[in-house]
Amino acid sequence: MTYPSVSLLRQTNLLFIRSFMILLLSFLAIKLNLCFSSIPSSLKTLHLLGHFTFNENEFATRDFGGQYHFLPMAVLHPKSVSDIAATIKHVWQRGPGSELTVAARGNGHSLQGQAQAQRGIVIKMEALRREMQIHTGTKPYVDVSGGELWINILRESLKYGLAPKSWTDYLHLTVGGTLSNAGISGQAFRHGPQISNVHQLEVVTGKGEVLNCSEQQNADLFHGVLGGLGQFGIITQARISLEPAPTRVMWIRVLYSDFSTFSRDQEHLISAGKTFDYIEGLVVMNKTGLLNNWRSSFNPKDPVQASRFKSDGRTLFCLELGKYFNSEETDVANQEIEMLLSQCSYIPSTLIQSEVSYIDFLDRVHASELKMRSRGLWEIPHPWLNLLIPRSKIHNFVQEVFGNIITDTSNGPVLVYPLNKSKWNNRTSVALPEEDTFYLVALLSHAVPSSTGTDSLEHILAQNERILNFCEAAHLGVKQYLPHYTTQDQWQAHFGPRWEVFVRRKSAYDPLAILAPGQRIFPKAISYL
Repeated sequence: MTYPSVSLLRQTNLLFIRSFMILLLSFLAIKLNLCFSSIPSSLKTLHLLGHFTFNENEFATRDFGGQYHFLPMAVLHPKSVSDIAATIKHVWQRGPGSELTVAARGNGHSLQGQAQAQRGIVIKMEALRREMQIHTGTKPYVDVSGGELWINILRESLKYGLAPKSWTDYLHLTVGGTLSNAGISGQAFRHGPQISNVHQLEVVTGKGEVLNCSEQQNADLFHGVLGGLGQFGIITQARISLEPAPTRVMWIRVLYSDFSTFSRDQEHLISAGKTFDYIEGLVVMNKTGLLNNWRSSFNPKDPVQASRFKSDGRTLFCLELGKYFNSEETDVANQEIEMLLSQCSYIPSTLIQSEVSYIDFLDRVHASELKMRSRGLWEIPHPWLNLLIPRSKIHNFVQEVFGNIITDTSNGPVLVYPLNKSKWNNRTSVALPEEDTFYLVALLSHAVPSSTGTDSLEHILAQNERILNFCEAAHLGVKQYLPHYTTQDQWQAHFGPRWEVFVRRKSAYDPLAILAPGQRIFPKAISYL
């Protein structure tokens, strides 16, 4: 009797295993395709006031970052909150075996595909229309839809002589979008971010529940959703604090050649009792004829001295200030400005200022947007990097990054300004540096798609990576704002001791990881069998 050789048995076993794996993978692929092919028909059975679109949804693959392009299976155009709740509940009821996810899309200004859902459902939040309700009185507020733009809130509230307290630099963003991050600008040192100026929210959770939440009601959800990156619920309505609105702004810029003096003056101004209403800083590198390149509406205090100032490519630091007032208070405002500026050690000949309306000041970036659109520089990749840096480490950061890594700021503005942690609610989901004062450093670059030089996407991304690597190696304690990571370990490091709370809230409000898949925090658990 003869026996098969060992090698023949091994070949037979390998052939069997290979055949089995092919059959298994084929079965899984068929089941998955059948699962997905049934989704559009099941969505069509939902009773909605709005509607789904299953074709021509390419707009949902684009965002301001311009780096990720994931096509959804469907886009929901809701006309009511019940449309959103019914859709999410439908996905929830499909159970853990479904791969379907849901992302809320505002005005498309995400940077890393955060509002996209590959083969999932994107909710077009701007389609959710609700009439704004302005409430006047001793503590005024406005009730607005989560898909409303801040510029529209400003225009409507100004009709009542009111306005929100805290802003972002760009107002053509949705309420739900900024409240899911934080919403910061030059007013945040005084009023805190936008998430510190919200009284109440209406939220649709990952189970399809519609819940009202505030400091007194469903407080854990309220704090979790604010700065929660869309992980716990979709904001469908917000009650936002208002204050009396000024009519005019004195808009001022001064220059420094020394960062230590620049940062000392900034920190003094944000801690002073009587100070400016808006305080931001910019880094300007490798520029010439700087003053002439600024807005023509700015007027130098001493035109002769200003004309003699030469930047000569030096690294300069610009302090940008705003003083709010009403027309009848012009003289008093000018006196306060003169007093405050006398406490600062800027280069005297660089003082320039302009008086503008309150709305023109707050919507100032839109004017730049129109110019950039005309030059084809708006709908291109924007590989932004936003960092929150402890005050004790900002000089280390500036020395290395603006001394060795970045050589010019021609690819977009670079913001540097301090914030007061005391103005932030530490129960929200936002991860902040541990110190009482920290700096926002915002590298707001744009990349030219056809370029292979320093304005190329590859070069800027490599530059961002060098900056992040330095921050980690130097143990600066930096936190990303508008954070982006690719692994859960990185997210865990980002949240630090707050990670356990973040995970608990995810388990409570979106246990199937249906919401905001583009953040790449919690992978969707899929059971194929």
